[in-house]
Amino acid sequence: MDTSDLRIGVILGSTRPRRRGESVAGWVLDHAEHRGATYELIDLRDHPLPLLDEPAAASTGDYTHAHTRIWAAVIARYDAFVFVCPEYNHGLPAALKNAIDYLWAEWLDKAAAIVSYGNGEGLRSAEHLRGVLSAVGIAHVRPQTTLSNRADFDGYTATPNEHHEHGLAAMLDALELWASAMREVRAQR
Repeated sequence: MDTSDLRIGVILGSTRPRRRGESVAGWVLDHAEHRGATYELIDLRDHPLPLLDEPAAASTGDYTHAHTRIWAAVIARYDAFVFVCPEYNHGLPAALKNAIDYLWAEWLDKAAAIVSYGNGEGLRSAEHLRGVLSAVGIAHVRPQTTLSNRADFDGYTATPNEHHEHGLAAMLDALELWASAMREVRAQR
């Protein structure tokens, strides 16, 4: 399968001053570097969206604020996404949920994969995120990569083992397959 024309955004879902997500996103990007698709970082810190402040529902596409139009243009460029998602209090970070809620058409019929991390490997945040992604029409792949704060980090630096690397490769394979398929779905719209 030729994936050379696919663009995949790696969304860093934490905006905390000290965050493990930077290291996790870097690990994903390092492993995606020699794949056919183009992977690029999308750091939510670079898009400081206020709490959802658009007067119209995202599904209308009527964006009145410049920050929303900029965010929409960023997301529209990609065929798929890898969400790097920590677990905060058994859920996903508010900044990530807010960033997803801002848009509709830019997410619709695209593919996604999840790399989660936390004390419980981010499993609850990933399940929460899956429901949110479904609601905005994103086809998320079943394989996911999970990292434990206790076992897979040295401080704030991710130290995934070989098992995680194989799992990440399988997840990215599935994501690229679905990204290609969802491109065809969007073409039929």
